[in-house]
Amino acid sequence: MIGLIRSMWNEPRPPGPPARVWRDWVLVAVLVPVAVLEGALRTDLPWRTVAVLITLGLIPTLLWRRTRPLLMLVIAFGVTNLATLVTSGESAETNTLAYLLILVYSLTRWGSGREIVIGLPIMLGSLFHSMAAGRLASADAVGGLAVMFAALALGAAFRFRAGARARELDQVKLLERERLARDLHDTVAHHISAMAIRAQAGLATAASRPEAATDALRVIEAEAARALDEMRAMVHVLRHDGQPGRGIADLQQLAAGSPSGPAVDVEVSGDLDGLSPSVGAAVYRLAQESVTNARRHARHATRIEVRVDADDKSVHLRVSDDGLARLNASPGYGLVGMIERAGLLGGTCVAGPNPGRGWTVTAVLPRTGAAT
Repeated sequence: MIGLIRSMWNEPRPPGPPARVWRDWVLVAVLVPVAVLEGALRTDLPWRTVAVLITLGLIPTLLWRRTRPLLMLVIAFGVTNLATLVTSGESAETNTLAYLLILVYSLTRWGSGREIVIGLPIMLGSLFHSMAAGRLASADAVGGLAVMFAALALGAAFRFRAGARARELDQVKLLERERLARDLHDTVAHHISAMAIRAQAGLATAASRPEAATDALRVIEAEAARALDEMRAMVHVLRHDGQPGRGIADLQQLAAGSPSGPAVDVEVSGDLDGLSPSVGAAVYRLAQESVTNARRHARHATRIEVRVDADDKSVHLRVSDDGLARLNASPGYGLVGMIERAGLLGGTCVAGPNPGRGWTVTAVLPRTGAAT
């Protein structure tokens, strides 16, 4: 029990409670004339003027019930109990005061754990004080207690629902950041691979052609500059929770890769109108990773083919090369990331050696990018 109280005591307030919304002003605008009308029509109401003034005076507490739930609750219950000093112990409460249940609801909906722990004894103490003073019968006290706990439970339920929704949104953001992290990995791997290939070519020909080293340095400089630009753009996206900027329209850039590597042939067909941006970005990154892997691992490859075809329901990607693949190579992070990326969008991605020569990556993604 002590552990439960300690855990509740340390519970923070729900984040971002709205101070006031239009519904609050509508509620106030309705309650004011209702309280006045009840005071005018109820001839059996004891201490009518005091009761109406208390009812009207406590209505503004509703405007701060989200930002100051415990304080508003203390004011409401304190005023209603202290009013008995003026009315000689008689109850001066109108039916309109039922709106105080909104403050009870707000305590568990918007209050911190310690505010809830402090507020519960205050409400129970006020109820038992009214019963002990004879202003409230036992049967009415049981009913009031049931209604009070129903309001508390309703606030806790809405609080849990909002928390579950916030956790779902955090999970979506986490998955998106996983995608963007893979984009960053793909970008770095693509450009560093091009720089490494060009550096190897420059070293191999440096003895016989010194100018080749200079050309290699120029290419490496250009690739490094592009890598830095893309990394800066990706980090900016990560900081602002955005979507990656690459898409199917950028696939032709893969054909303008390193001049010393195998030729890349890109062909795009089918209806690409209305394609989800996340699917377009995934197709580009899957193709880029496949081309990078082919350049790095396909020995003696002379050609890499990138084929994209879209139909009414899905987008098909096929990247193949004619090199000598390493059949016993274990899948690296890039291939695992490709499979995971396709799975996040509700698609599939498979990779393996061709029957004769080369390696093929095939991916199928739904047009809408809906996760399974």
